[in-house]
Amino acid sequence: MKILYLHQYFKTPDMAGGTRSYEMAKRLVEWGHEVELITSRTDSDGHSGWSTEVVDGITVHYFSVPYNNKMGFLRRVKAFFSFAFYASLKAASMKADLVFATSTPLTIALPGVYASRKLKVPMIFEVRDLWPEMPIALGVIKNPVLVWLAKKLELFAYNNSKHVIALSEDMARGVIRTGYAKSAVTVIPNSSDLALFDPNKACADRFRAKFGQIPSSGPIVLYPGTLGTVNGVSYLVDLAREASRHHSDVIFLVIGDGIECDKVREQAETDGVLNKNFFMINSLPKNELVDAFNAASIISSCFVDVPEMEANSANKFFDGLAAGRPIAINYGGWQKDVIESNEVGIALSRDPEEAVLALTEYLADKDQVEQAGINSRKVASNCYSRDVLAKKLEATMYSVVNHD
Repeated sequence: MKILYLHQYFKTPDMAGGTRSYEMAKRLVEWGHEVELITSRTDSDGHSGWSTEVVDGITVHYFSVPYNNKMGFLRRVKAFFSFAFYASLKAASMKADLVFATSTPLTIALPGVYASRKLKVPMIFEVRDLWPEMPIALGVIKNPVLVWLAKKLELFAYNNSKHVIALSEDMARGVIRTGYAKSAVTVIPNSSDLALFDPNKACADRFRAKFGQIPSSGPIVLYPGTLGTVNGVSYLVDLAREASRHHSDVIFLVIGDGIECDKVREQAETDGVLNKNFFMINSLPKNELVDAFNAASIISSCFVDVPEMEANSANKFFDGLAAGRPIAINYGGWQKDVIESNEVGIALSRDPEEAVLALTEYLADKDQVEQAGINSRKVASNCYSRDVLAKKLEATMYSVVNHD
């Protein structure tokens, strides 16, 4: 197959961010498919317009559209639509057997549908987050007209897709609630890179040595990801404050960037925990982040208290499983079910004091932590292997192309 892959924020392991599209596209190329990937270049490195690179066999077409998580809502929307316009023209000029468009943002459907129609080939749409359900729930989109337009765009994306990929069962149910056929929805969650995150003590020692400001002893609770409004990382500052008050030796480490980065740092400084038992490091490329996972005792994922967020499929959750580390979350949903049914971690209360006491007790039980890590690696291998899930994606693509 010749696959036209659309993803506005494509990342490789040498970059900071999720690498799902890279990993899937790389495997498709290895299995004999031709992949042309259309994406954006978000940094201000002097590039303008289109440029093309071949990355591990993937032909990647970059268009320069500045973007970062610290931008305000209107600037971000402008970046979404700007890329959608130029990507539409680019995609429609190419040849393909299939268009595969992956969100977010939801506006990726615009070039996807345009190319699908122009090239007269089917489109598969991948839902990574339930948009606009989440931004509406979070109050990011409040204007009734914008809410109506966002819902129309969602329906436009689904109704012009031959098939929809959802990253969790909850997301699939959200798609089906719009009236989309259940038979045309396939769940392919984020996956675990078992080779990249293979547990290695040498990596752990290397990380502690490189970042000497982090205490050499004490269990590390690692949060690796975006510090956006939705992530609620200030929760970890609250835990660090309570841990200090209870004389716990637990260390909280945040690696990432985002619109709330300064707010979180200021709160940690005000609470007297910054660089004491709460540490912040700028985003690291995936390859370097592996060392941090190996140094951590437990991987944390957190969100603000909005039920719609429970459908998410957090990269850090799957990376933590692959690294053989327990997982700690502060929300419910399918990830909590996985944690509890497989004994791979702990679901924490949103009350900071209660959460710290439970977390400290959990980490103090070395046998429990070790067994949870073993269980994590087993779940990653049995349920979320990247090779297995990429094969599922390939099979779905074949089904759509052959059926069309």
